[in-house]
Amino acid sequence: MVTIFWDVDTQYDFMRADGRLYVPDAESIVPVLKARTAYAHRHGIRIVASADDHVPGHRELSDRPDFLTTFPEHCMHGTPGQRKIAETALQDPLVIGPDADPGAGARVRGHRGDILLLKHWFDVFTNPNVPAVIEALAPERIVLYGVATDVCDKHAIEGLGSRYPGIELWFVTDAARAIHPDQVEGLLRAWRAAGVRLTDSAAILAGKAAA
Repeated sequence: MVTIFWDVDTQYDFMRADGRLYVPDAESIVPVLKARTAYAHRHGIRIVASADDHVPGHRELSDRPDFLTTFPEHCMHGTPGQRKIAETALQDPLVIGPDADPGAGARVRGHRGDILLLKHWFDVFTNPNVPAVIEALAPERIVLYGVATDVCDKHAIEGLGSRYPGIELWFVTDAARAIHPDQVEGLLRAWRAAGVRLTDSAAILAGKAAA
């Protein structure tokens, strides 16, 4: 079965306590993220990672954020906060920008390393090249983790589930954290009902099916 790992926004501004939009308790999952990344590279599993790449004026940025659809400035282009943390560093990444690229699929098919999808909004599907990337990789299983469970993870999981019902979709519960932790239980319940398989890092690293 063709499996890819889908790393959502494990960037400094989200993952470190001194980041500009720290996700509560995100630093606690860094060890499992490091282990997952090493596992993927050791076993030849491709990682597709998303990353915010903002400039002033982007629609999710606000001086008066509601922390639901608008947020303070974060992951600004070219800043240290925009970079992925070292523990989730990609292997020979192919960067797919947020502008339409007719050659994206061909570039992915000719590339053996990981993939980095840049985005200007929290929904990864606002990068119009995502469908071409998925088609080129042709995964049968996507194992998703990262931050934040109730924002970018939510859009990725629900977007993948609605567009690709034939792909087995897993969510790694102990490799994710939420901006609003009180929402997690409801989200997991809804995702499970929709067919998402919930698992943990121990099961993934042991090569087992979802718990």
